[in-house]
Amino acid sequence: MNFVQTMTALMPVLAVLILLVMLRLPAVKAMPISLLVVALLAVMVWKVPVIRVVAASIEGLMIAVSILWIVFGAILLLNTLKNSGALETIRTGFSEISTDRRVQVIIIAWLFGSFIEGAAGFGTPAAIAAPLLLTLGFPALAAVSLALIADSSAVSFGAVGTPLIVGVDQGLRQGADLAAPVQQALEGQTMGDYIQGVAQSAVMMDLFIGTWIPLILVVMLTKIFGENRSFKEGLEVWKFALFAGLSFTVPAFVVATFFGPEFPSIIGGLVGLAIVVPAARKGFLLPEKAWDFPKREKEQGAEEAVSMVERMPLYKAWIPYILVALLLVVTRLEILPFKQLLRSLKVQWNDILGTGISTSFEPLYLPGSLFVVAIIITIFYHKMNGEEVKKTLSTSASSMLGSIVALGTAVPMVRIFINSGVNGADLLSMPMELAVLVSDAVGGAWPLVAPIIGALGSFISGSATFSNMMFSLFQFSAADQIGISEQSVVALQVLGSNAGNMVCILNVVAAASVVNLVGKEGEIIRITMIPMLFYVLLTGGIGILFLYVM
Repeated sequence: MNFVQTMTALMPVLAVLILLVMLRLPAVKAMPISLLVVALLAVMVWKVPVIRVVAASIEGLMIAVSILWIVFGAILLLNTLKNSGALETIRTGFSEISTDRRVQVIIIAWLFGSFIEGAAGFGTPAAIAAPLLLTLGFPALAAVSLALIADSSAVSFGAVGTPLIVGVDQGLRQGADLAAPVQQALEGQTMGDYIQGVAQSAVMMDLFIGTWIPLILVVMLTKIFGENRSFKEGLEVWKFALFAGLSFTVPAFVVATFFGPEFPSIIGGLVGLAIVVPAARKGFLLPEKAWDFPKREKEQGAEEAVSMVERMPLYKAWIPYILVALLLVVTRLEILPFKQLLRSLKVQWNDILGTGISTSFEPLYLPGSLFVVAIIITIFYHKMNGEEVKKTLSTSASSMLGSIVALGTAVPMVRIFINSGVNGADLLSMPMELAVLVSDAVGGAWPLVAPIIGALGSFISGSATFSNMMFSLFQFSAADQIGISEQSVVALQVLGSNAGNMVCILNVVAAASVVNLVGKEGEIIRITMIPMLFYVLLTGGIGILFLYVM
């Protein structure tokens, strides 16, 4: 690639960093500009046919619709619980476990969020955890940023193992068949066995990485959002934070090692909750003094007003979330008939405009549809009147406008980037050219770079699954060329895609929409970028240790 081509390939990344992070434009302005620039450069510099750019944009719009449906479901659920009075009861319930905000963020964002990631994936955890934190009194920016950071280690096994079972599996294929080097490396193994080996390698390394995430959460909470802006206040609960980290990563490691990649995050999240919640109630490993945000007069007055209203029972308030969790699990299990039934209805467009680009989504299978089922049941169960339902619908619909613009332009930009492999410039697709450029520069230090490639894939594509599809074969080939374990390097790709999930523009826009922070996407990325870099760099260091020292 020459300089102009390199800048073109980097443009989706540069556009987000410059427009969102540096110039602080809201996503509703930044993403349409980014789409226009990337589309023009794809045609003029990369020489992608105009018809292919249009087809990729149509594909992106269809994917955006599926993401927006999830976001709308999450917003609708939040407003339903808010208007029924359930959220206030949930807030009180968490306060009775612990009034310490550091404990609350670990339980909700890290453990409950990890369980939801294991069941649903695709940005759902932040869309559920962030509103819960907001309800407890967390500032909106803290709620969404911390929920995104927490949604990291569990991503390897999100949506019942989709990033591995679909992402890595499809990523190691050329067409319908496994790539020749992969077939050779399997040496009689089935692909299922190989995927489980990648899962074992990833989760073993993540024992030394993911376990630190709860501590990072509380340190960032007190430093960025606390009255004293203090690291020390977060470090005060380091024992509890590491205990909570291990309460997820150890069960996830055991499940991945002995049972496969489908359930580590689901079981890890549930086991973690079962261990950590009782421990928090008893003050285990916690300092005597709880940590809180500075009280604001408006919030104090609101609390007094609510306290005069009779609250519903805690179990009744939690029923909608329990319903969502149950629906997500039972509709994802292969042994039950619901998965195939819901996936039987497809909205698809094959060979869009004759370009070979195809896309589809399954509306009934999307988490947004399950949210709606839970919402309908909740309306009757919580005995909401017509006025409350009308208010819920109108508030939820009006809050979607910014998200429609932001996601409706961000996803087409991403798909142009990914589908740029057919071009008149005799180049690979933009992400592959970037990956080759980096691999040529680093050589034997590839384990340090492999997670960065994985994170880049998630940052741009909006999904760890898509990142693994794009780069698994490339990572495999790079490892083969320098003579190191291909399985371990693919595991580093998987872990890198976890890290990228914290900053990926699609997740950020979606989560910001749920807590009414449209326009603050750049600020969110500036916060989540710090732990993302920590995760990626620590993963690279562990990779070097595993591959060259141990």
